[in-house]
Amino acid sequence: MSRVLIEPADYATCLAAVRKAMKTFPQDLTGKKVLIKPNVLRIAQPEEGIVTHPAVLQAVVQAVKEEDPASIIVGDNPGLFNYGDNERCFEQTGLMQAAGGYYQNIGTESVQMDFDPTLLPQVGVSKAVLDADVVISLPKFKTHGLTVITGAIKNSYGILPGGLKAKLHKAAGTPERFQEAIVDVFRLRVPDLFIMDAVLGMEGNGPASPDLRDIGCILAADNAVAMDAVMSAMMGLEPGRLRSLQKARELGLGDFDLQNIEIIGKLKHIPDFKLPPLSGEHHMDNEEIQGLLGAKAGLKPQADPELCTACAECIEHCPVSALSMGNDGIPEVDADTCITCFCCQEMCPEKAMSLQEFRPQTRPRPGRP
Repeated sequence: MSRVLIEPADYATCLAAVRKAMKTFPQDLTGKKVLIKPNVLRIAQPEEGIVTHPAVLQAVVQAVKEEDPASIIVGDNPGLFNYGDNERCFEQTGLMQAAGGYYQNIGTESVQMDFDPTLLPQVGVSKAVLDADVVISLPKFKTHGLTVITGAIKNSYGILPGGLKAKLHKAAGTPERFQEAIVDVFRLRVPDLFIMDAVLGMEGNGPASPDLRDIGCILAADNAVAMDAVMSAMMGLEPGRLRSLQKARELGLGDFDLQNIEIIGKLKHIPDFKLPPLSGEHHMDNEEIQGLLGAKAGLKPQADPELCTACAECIEHCPVSALSMGNDGIPEVDADTCITCFCCQEMCPEKAMSLQEFRPQTRPRPGRP
């Protein structure tokens, strides 16, 4: 039987709740490589309820340090695509300081893994995630206009670097298919422990809704399906209505039946909690959102001939060999092979790679001084 801890907490005192979570669900961290993955959707202030609160991350880092691990990495792949966006997200959310010097841009190197061929035959996963002995996921108690909830399963969507997230959004096509896709991403590397920031939650049409709720607790579990089921029940939503939880149970990843989940603490239903439409059509019918996803999904890296020095770093680090040196001495992308992981942009020492709507490169190389 799975267990879920519901522990009263606020941001000033959440270290005690985090320590209880780690005692309830002990992990062997001594001498291990530990990766801590907060939910860092985009640049936002902590009080907006969009990202994992810095106080929770700081508490988890402190508690992990006490277990004497070999190394700690704090990282995520936010949904942004320009140079320095990863660092800016962490800086401006307060999560960089909360990471205590353990932040790492995990989007700079990815490993190709087989995926659902009806969507994408392969996807890139951040190498740092796959290399970790223990992965601790820090989801946020939130709603989502497409998946209804953003919880433990959905937080793993951030293991995909670069534009893959937008590309998979578009490939899924329907809310139900996307809920299935996030489960497929989740099981590429199932985290070992989940500690959810439910001190301040989000309702309405998340994941960036202005509607917030004081919930006042930390949730913890070592099974994501059980955690998401409990979160759904707190929201007043029957867990079995979510396709993501249905598929996760079909795959043997856990059970959403509350009768099969031991609650450590008290499960309280939040009165009049605002849920997005359970069909998930809010995002699918929103032309602005779909236009943005389509634009991002169609981006490909292209080299600026004024900045490129033909060092070939981008070619060397492309995980699918989609880049080659053109006749003009400028790297060129094979659009059909490119998986939009943007590792090339992250690794370019001259910041010569930019993300643009793909057009075949026919420009001559300018003379260099």
